Amino acid sequence: MQMHIRAAKPTTNYRRGFTLIEVMIVVAIIAVLAAFAIPQYREYVLRGQLVSATNLLSSYQARMERHFQDNRDYRTVGTFITPCVAAAAERDEFFQLSCPTLEANSFVLRATGRTGLPTAGFQFTVDQQSARSTVAPTGWGDCATRWILRRGQACN
Repeated sequence: MQMHIRAAKPTTNYRRGFTLIEVMIVVAIIAVLAAFAIPQYREYVLRGQLVSATNLLSSYQARMERHFQDNRDYRTVGTFITPCVAAAAERDEFFQLSCPTLEANSFVLRATGRTGLPTAGFQFTVDQQSARSTVAPTGWGDCATRWILRRGQACN
C-alpha cells in the first residue's frame, strides 16, 4: 500500500480582486475623461452637421449662377424654373433651405437649422455676390461676413 503525502499549504494569504479604493479611483478617472470627451464629441458631430448647410448653400449658389447665365435673371423665366423653387423643397436632415430674397439681379439663400435638432438656432446665408453670414446660438457668435463653423471662431 502506497500512501500519498500532501504538502502543507502555505500559510500566507493571497488577496484576490480589487479593494474598494482601487475601484473608486478607476471610476473617478473614467468620470473625468468622460466629462471632457462627451462634450467634445458632441461639438465634433455638430460641426459636421454645420458643414451640411454650407455645402447646400454652395451647391445652390452655383445653380443660381448657372440659371442667371442662361436667362439673365435669377427668377423663373418662361419654362426655366429658378433653383429657388427646388431649394424650398430641399429635404436636408439638419437644415431647411429657403430663398427669402429673389429678384432679377439678386438673391439670398438661407439655410436654417431644424427645430429639435442640435442645429436649431443656426442660420447661414449667401447672396449673388458670395457675401456670407452666420447667425448662431449663444456661445458660438454671429458673423455678418463669413460662415462660422466652430465655437469661438473669429469673424474676420
